[in-house]
Amino acid sequence: MSGINFCGPLGNCGGEGATGPTGVTGVTGPTGVTGPTGATGPTGVTGVTGPTGVTGPTGVTGPTGATGATGATGPTGATGPTGVTGPTGVTGPTGVTGPTGATGPTGVTGPTGATGATGVTGPTGTNVTTSGMFASNTLGSVIVVALGGSTNIRLPNNQSLGNFIGNANDTVFTVPETGRYYITYQINTTVGLGIGAGARVTANGTPIPGTILVPAVSNATFYRDCITPLTAGSTLSLQLFSSILLTATLISGGGTIGASLNIIRIQ
Repeated sequence: MSGINFCGPLGNCGGEGATGPTGVTGVTGPTGVTGPTGATGPTGVTGVTGPTGVTGPTGVTGPTGATGATGATGPTGATGPTGVTGPTGVTGPTGVTGPTGATGPTGVTGPTGATGATGVTGPTGTNVTTSGMFASNTLGSVIVVALGGSTNIRLPNNQSLGNFIGNANDTVFTVPETGRYYITYQINTTVGLGIGAGARVTANGTPIPGTILVPAVSNATFYRDCITPLTAGSTLSLQLFSSILLTATLISGGGTIGASLNIIRIQ
């Protein structure tokens, strides 16, 4: 049928046919250049917290901060048990003695102990008091003393002279033995004798210092005692003396003593 021309006039185009099946996908081409970053989208919901990571090493300790204000003292805790007693410390110096406390009541007297055996009798001691004397005046004698002078007082009554020797007027008494003697005297007058009058005992005419009495006011009673050494043969007298003219009357009657002198050897 070659050579035969059947070509007639071109007809109208037919309608589009149905899409054929998709062909096999070709090889992917190279990735194109990344376009500019788009605007950040809204933050999404926070995800679940992940597990805690391993603790890192401790950092260097920082400087100590300023001490804070002391807090209020808390309540005292219960007392703990007593600890073991420590060794005794060295004794400290003795403190000042405190004042003496009040005397306590006397305790009950204990039973009397058995009497001990009698000790050996010691040798007989020297009886020094065998040399002693006493003499007084109970007559109410009047004693006159010149201005600036002195007068011995008679002592004729109640004499117990021992080894002493009195003179005829009973105004001078002689010491029999050397030793230490206790001397005491008294003179009592009917009235005060005035300022300047005094009393004393003399030894060989010299006043014995411890026996001298000169009252600062008018006085009717004179009394002194003392201890003084005396030698055998010394002469003793009791005197009134005065810096003024003096007349004194000794008291008497009713067993009173106007004047007395007592001398006892004690050593």
